[in-house]
Amino acid sequence: MKTIVICSGGLDSVSLAHKVADENDLIGLVSFDYGQRHKKEVEFAARCADRLGVPHDLIDMRHIGQHLSGSALTDDVDVPDGHYAEDSMKITVVPNRNAIMLAIAFGIGAAKGADAVAAAVHGGDHFIYPDCRPEFIDAFEAMQKHALDGYAAIRLYTPFVHIPKSAIVIEGAAHGTPFGDTWSCYKGGEKHCGRCGTCVERQEAFALAEVIDPTEYDDPDFWKTTVEKGQL
Repeated sequence: MKTIVICSGGLDSVSLAHKVADENDLIGLVSFDYGQRHKKEVEFAARCADRLGVPHDLIDMRHIGQHLSGSALTDDVDVPDGHYAEDSMKITVVPNRNAIMLAIAFGIGAAKGADAVAAAVHGGDHFIYPDCRPEFIDAFEAMQKHALDGYAAIRLYTPFVHIPKSAIVIEGAAHGTPFGDTWSCYKGGEKHCGRCGTCVERQEAFALAEVIDPTEYDDPDFWKTTVEKGQL
């Protein structure tokens, strides 16, 4: 199955790229510059493509991104600390981002003769991000069948959509994902901050998976307090 992977350079999408490379025919990675406050993760996506020996296409969506305002990922708004399960994390939503990216990726896939477009949406994203939920994935795939009817038949491959991030760590380890060569942090510093939602989720996932986390964090212990607070 010829597959294009949407790759941000984060743990989830890089793990997915390695999984697809092992199990299917990976024909390329697609990343998006939508005006996010830092582009650090895109460098890791490029390195993943180089490591796996496939093309890496970086799509310039900056002009579109200017109009998707109000998110801490694109605007001059502080990225909140804490767990994804907290309401404060809704400020990290970029409206309709995945729908736009997927539509572009399906167009690229049709042009390149792909059989599938793969995205690393997962169970931990459901609370905050509506365009990561199974209902959205099913509806988008149905829409694309109509959009490409008679021209291409492309499936939307989302093997992580029902599993937690800890299971992605286990899956990534099984496929030799170099976790130290992935970037998750929303703040884009020299190290992962250890405090933003994606850093907390990342550390919790490695702990639950019982896999060694090679990541360096500015605040490596914050996640424990946050997770414990959420369990009270």
